[in-house]
Amino acid sequence: MGQESFIYSFVARGTMVLSEYTEFTGNFPAIAAQCLQKLPSSNNKFTYNCDHHTFNFLLEDGYAYCVVAKDSVGKQISIAFLERVKADFKKRYGGGKADTAVAKSLNKEFGPVMKEHMKYIIEHADEIEKLLKVKAQVSEVKSVMLENIDKFCLGTWKEW
Repeated sequence: MGQESFIYSFVARGTMVLSEYTEFTGNFPAIAAQCLQKLPSSNNKFTYNCDHHTFNFLLEDGYAYCVVAKDSVGKQISIAFLERVKADFKKRYGGGKADTAVAKSLNKEFGPVMKEHMKYIIEHADEIEKLLKVKAQVSEVKSVMLENIDKFCLGTWKEW
């Protein structure tokens, strides 16, 4: 995966972009802003496909984290990037600073941070994908075990 795999990223409070980062020209910010207007306010993850790109959103507690990526970038990699940006953003601005920030006021401070996260995720994409696969397998094993425990316990209780 090349450095150009991630095209554009932002963090918004509601529909107000507080910080954004891109090294490319294009209409990505405008399309991403239109998508942001249409998203529900619930905590969730969303992906829109448009013109060989994915617009990936992570919504949590009134904040939206977005990354625009090439189609070739797996959804899990984009989400891993968004989770990383979210954690860093909350660590830096969680004490109320982000609640009162005005549009694009965190660009100078947080834009370079998003750039670093983009670089890190792209450089470590293979390891991250392997880790996500292992996590998924562990989760699957755990749910099967819980299901078996439920069956066993329910079976035991019925016999009483």
